[in-house]
Amino acid sequence: MSDPPTLEEESAALDGYFSDTPLNPQPNYPVLRETFETAVLIANLPKAPASKVEKLTTVVKRLVSKIGALATTDLFSGVQMPTDSTTGATRGFAFIEYTTAADAKQAVDSLNNFAFDKNHNLKALPYLRAIELANLEETEFKEPEPAPFIEKPDTTTWLQDPSQRDAFVIRNASGQTHETVVYWSDGKHEPAVDYDGRREKESGQPWCSFYVQWSSSGAYLATMIPSKGVVLWGGANYEKLGKFRAPGVEVVNFSPNEKFFLTSNNNRNDPEAVKIFSIETGKLLRAFPLFPKNFFPDDMTTQEKSQIPPPLFQWSYDDKYVARMGKDLISIYDMSTMKLLDSRSLVADNIREFQFSPNANILAYWAPELKNSPAHVDLIELPSRKKLRQKNLFNVTKCSMVWQNEGTYLGVKVTRHTKSKKTLFNNLELFRIEDQGIPVEMLDIKDAVMAFAWEPNGSRFAMIHAENPTSTKVDVSFYDMKKVTTVTKNKKTETNISNEVNLVE
Repeated sequence: MSDPPTLEEESAALDGYFSDTPLNPQPNYPVLRETFETAVLIANLPKAPASKVEKLTTVVKRLVSKIGALATTDLFSGVQMPTDSTTGATRGFAFIEYTTAADAKQAVDSLNNFAFDKNHNLKALPYLRAIELANLEETEFKEPEPAPFIEKPDTTTWLQDPSQRDAFVIRNASGQTHETVVYWSDGKHEPAVDYDGRREKESGQPWCSFYVQWSSSGAYLATMIPSKGVVLWGGANYEKLGKFRAPGVEVVNFSPNEKFFLTSNNNRNDPEAVKIFSIETGKLLRAFPLFPKNFFPDDMTTQEKSQIPPPLFQWSYDDKYVARMGKDLISIYDMSTMKLLDSRSLVADNIREFQFSPNANILAYWAPELKNSPAHVDLIELPSRKKLRQKNLFNVTKCSMVWQNEGTYLGVKVTRHTKSKKTLFNNLELFRIEDQGIPVEMLDIKDAVMAFAWEPNGSRFAMIHAENPTSTKVDVSFYDMKKVTTVTKNKKTETNISNEVNLVE
């Protein structure tokens, strides 16, 4: 056997394999996050056995990633679900980390009370809040002192006016001076000033610097100060009832029962352009962008987008819901939580318009023809989403829906076209909402219908029609839903002819 190589011989054999460059290893650490504002704690998850941990993790990750991008690394998926060290089962909660604080806040808003399954409603809170709760010292509970009672102004005093007068408001400008004055009027005498902001003028405070708006039943008067927001006034002396921050406000819209109102600044670039407030608490309940997500087609230009008005929010008759139309859907929000009803929007392919019934939680919408599907008008019951009635329509150019103010009837003016699409004609589809099966009657109209309206609290309706839309000679026809003899033969009760009528109210 030969002798083993010496150290010098081994070094000579390895000559050239090593570099003379000095080593300077740099660790590849993930980005250090100095705050926990991007982290969320999700509690009340199912406690899954070890065999189902991976499946549960996948489901949770798919759910939370719909809200925003998770902060992932080579060693972290963005979701950490602690397990029992003995059994390997999950412990019913998980930590989620997003890339931005805004997504984390949205996750808390969206996932709190979210129905994960029939037995588990999730609880979501910021990680920092969870730390605060964990560090609370256990002490004897002391009931907090109730806030002193402050009697609020009676916002119905105007109904107690002994002269039974109505109130109206006028805004006018003289040079740089703008005046907003509320008047009493009985229709017999000169209007009398009720309030003109004298109290605010004396103290140097703004009374109103923009538009004003009465609430639905007249309990509140909203004045707008674009630089700040909205101020609500009410009571016999028009006391200030609340200030609501909404910079740039241009529009105020009250709910029917005056529990809520929304503001809009019409800013297409503001993610909080539309704000919804509670009148009782004065709190901002939720904010929305002017347009829903994915509202515009991908191939639409900026100029084309600027020509499209934003879809309006609409209230249900009882203030339980507020809804807005999106692309192929209607987003319905439960006002008790300000979250989507059943955590999902109502699918409505190719929808063009929707309206709430004025007397029931029924939603009506229409959609034009799409591929091989005809145009249709649908009636949907809430909150069950049950389809009460669908009426298919053919060769439709446009529909206009008008509810009778008691919700007993729904009239739909349908503009149809011939196969060549060169000639347009109208007919009315009349829904009897309270009858079994909601029957629909069709009234053929040979003329062009320019306007259609129901009488207040009754079964009659009127329409303005003429041989063509540009005609100077028009007819005003009245019909009664209680005097219909057949589906297509409504008994006309009266016909007047006028050369100037172009609106029915």
